[in-house]
Amino acid sequence: MSRLSDRAAASSRPSKRPDFTVIFDGGSKGNPGVGYGSFVLRRNADGAERRQHLTLGTRVTSNEAEYDTLIRALEALLAWIGEIGLRPEDVSVEVRGDSQLVILQVRGDWKARKARMAARRDRVLALAQRFGAIRWEYQPRLASLRILGH
Repeated sequence: MSRLSDRAAASSRPSKRPDFTVIFDGGSKGNPGVGYGSFVLRRNADGAERRQHLTLGTRVTSNEAEYDTLIRALEALLAWIGEIGLRPEDVSVEVRGDSQLVILQVRGDWKARKARMAARRDRVLALAQRFGAIRWEYQPRLASLRILGH
C-alpha cells in the first residue's frame, strides 16, 4: 500500500471541527537507541484529555519511535471511543505531529522505502480507516514540546 485508500483520502479533510485531536511525538536516545514517546488524546467537545508516556525498546530509531507512538495513540483513541459508547466510523479525528516523515508518508505524499517503515505506515492507515474522517497535520517542533514536554 503506497497511497492512502480512496476512503481515507476522501475523508482526510473533515469540514467541521474534529471530534478528537491526537498529538504525538516519539524519539530515541541514540539512533537506534532507547525509544520513547508520548501522546495526548483530546475530546474537543469538552476538552477532556488522556495522556500517555511510552518506553518503546532498546534498538529503536527515532522514526520508528514516531510511528510506534502514533500506533499506540490511535489504538488508545479507539479504546476510549468504545468506552464512551461511540462508533469509530461516526468520529472525526485530527492527528498532529512534528515528524514530517510520518505525516507525509501517511498522507501518501512520500513513499516508505524501507519495509519496516512501510509496515508501520500500513498499520497506521489500517487504524485510520476505522474513523469516519481523519486529517493529518504537521505541527512545528516547538508546539510538540509545549504540549508534550519533549
